[in-house]
Amino acid sequence: MKAVVWTQYGPPEVLRLAEVAKPSPINDEVLIKVYATTVTAGDCEIRQLKIPFLFRLPMRLYAGLRKPTRITILGQELAGEVEATGKAVRGFKKGDRVFGTTGTSFGAYAEYACLPEKPRDGVLATIPAGMTYEEAAAVPVGGLEALHFLRKGNVGSGQKVLINGAGGSIGTFAVQLAKHFGAEVTGVDSGGKLDMLRSIGTDYVIDYAREDFTKNGEAYDVIFDVAGKSPFARSVKSLKKGGRYILANPGLSHIIRGLWTSLSSGRKVIIGGSGYRNEDLLFLLELIEAGEIRPVIDRRYPLEQMAEAQRYVETGQKKGSMVITVGHDDEKKG
Repeated sequence: MKAVVWTQYGPPEVLRLAEVAKPSPINDEVLIKVYATTVTAGDCEIRQLKIPFLFRLPMRLYAGLRKPTRITILGQELAGEVEATGKAVRGFKKGDRVFGTTGTSFGAYAEYACLPEKPRDGVLATIPAGMTYEEAAAVPVGGLEALHFLRKGNVGSGQKVLINGAGGSIGTFAVQLAKHFGAEVTGVDSGGKLDMLRSIGTDYVIDYAREDFTKNGEAYDVIFDVAGKSPFARSVKSLKKGGRYILANPGLSHIIRGLWTSLSSGRKVIIGGSGYRNEDLLFLLELIEAGEIRPVIDRRYPLEQMAEAQRYVETGQKKGSMVITVGHDDEKKG
């Protein structure tokens, strides 16, 4: 099968298309014929180890110390069709349209991937009728991360919520979910994304190149920093008493300062990763089917142009999700 393999830590050029062995499902696994995957900012950060210092050595130990050897195919989100199942699988059958995340096993940048029926650190579910493979692939990571952090921040009706980095895959879901929960939402991102943010219901938009939200005199119940670039001290001061500052991508200094701030002030700093649960994915699907939220897709690239797609993601101009379409010689699916 064709797959995009990861041979070194570094720029997009370390990725190359290659022929690799097609996987076979063991007892509790399903073999998925992949038709769509995505490129997230996280994929690019892992590829070049541009991750918080605290996690770099563990990632090298996991993927390969000098170069990737244990994990050679990246990609976290996928959508496709079940081609075969292991003997112990009960919830899926051949021909089912499915989507989900691969978790720390990665492997979505390929024509085929195996996932457990109940992934240990990912999710797998059936694609609803009427949703394309491309739309389905764009949901899990952005949607589940956004839902997790907004719930941790107790976002609710009547609150003022600011989302920094609102135009990416997590941010676009966070905007729509916060609106669903009844909040007034301000989205901060680059000027080229503001019209898109308005189109998904953002109440107020700020171009970070023209205005510093920490200096506009506004106070918020929740500030959700998806991008990890908001000034810590000024962001905390922009919170109302009892407000919450959510950091989706914290560095070590953020963790230390966050603990002290939470203990010494009337404001709370929320950090930490999320765990993916199938029931949360089903909750997102209900909202999508009801027309309350939708995945935002910027561009589509074929698997063969993975390096080019990752270069574009690294410009920071991606609006919502970047979808990779996976063609197969024997048939085409849409």
